[in-house]
This record gives sequence, structure tokens and C-alpha cells, in this order.
Amino acid sequence: MSESAEVTAPAEATPGQGTAEGPREFRERLHATWWTWPLPVVGAALMAATVHMGYPGVRAWLPYAVLIPLAVLVPLWLGRTKIEVRAGELHVGDAHVPLRFVEHAEPVSSAGEQRRALGPELDPAAFVVHRPWVRTSVRVWLNDADDPTPYWVVSTRRPAELADVLTR
Repeated sequence: MSESAEVTAPAEATPGQGTAEGPREFRERLHATWWTWPLPVVGAALMAATVHMGYPGVRAWLPYAVLIPLAVLVPLWLGRTKIEVRAGELHVGDAHVPLRFVEHAEPVSSAGEQRRALGPELDPAAFVVHRPWVRTSVRVWLNDADDPTPYWVVSTRRPAELADVLTR
């Protein structure tokens, strides 16, 4: 059990908010932004219209019933990823690491820095959760002799806040 899990926040603290005495928490869902939705829906409608022109009857409307809901469900599915710091662990999607193994957290706060962090500077053994519609991320350096992963690169809209929570 890590030290941060043993410490409890005072009763007057707001749930989910960190205090100097209690554990700090962070929650974020990497949902797809509004501008990622129109293009798949328009593309699905155009593909369905193309099939509609070539087939009469029920087969003409079936692509609309399949492709347009699929174009809505894919961004919803991609936006299900959660980033949480709770109970002394960093949770990113299904992966998690205890905070005692976090050595340093470095905010990557611009698109240029993120391109370098995910391109030439990226270690092939790193754990990466990247969403292209989120332009900032955090690089979390780990100190675990049993884990070959040197660091995590995690997309987040609030990199400074997540780095602060991880290093306290």
C-alpha cells in the first residue's frame, strides 16, 4: 500500500480536490472534440448515397442504417479513454502504475513539443496513449527495475495539472 493511499483528506475537503493534507486526484476523459464528428458522418452519408444510387428497394436504405450510426459510434468509442489518479495509482485506459514508481512528470504543452516527444525523441519501449485531437500530453518517467518501460506519454488537455498531481 502506498503512502498516499494511507492519508485521507479532511472531512471539509471537496471530493476529488486535493489538499495539502490529503491525496490529490485527477480525472479526465479524452473525448473526441466537436470538429472530429462532421467528416465521418458526411463520409458515411456519401458512401450510403453511392450504394443507394445503385440498388433499388431495401438494399438502398440499408447502408444509411449501418454506416451513419457507425460513423457516430466510432468517435464515441475512441473517446472512452479515461485518465485518472486515484488510490495512489495513475490509470490510463486499462493500464495503471502505482505513483511510487513515478520518478518525474514532464508536461508537453505545445504541438511542436508533442511532435518531438512522439517522433524523434520517442523510445520504442515507451507506453503511449495518444489522441490526435488532444494537442498536449505528459511524459511520465518511471523508476521500476522490474518494468522495461522507461516512461509513459499520455495525451491530456491539462498537462501541467496532471504533472503536478503526479509529482506530489
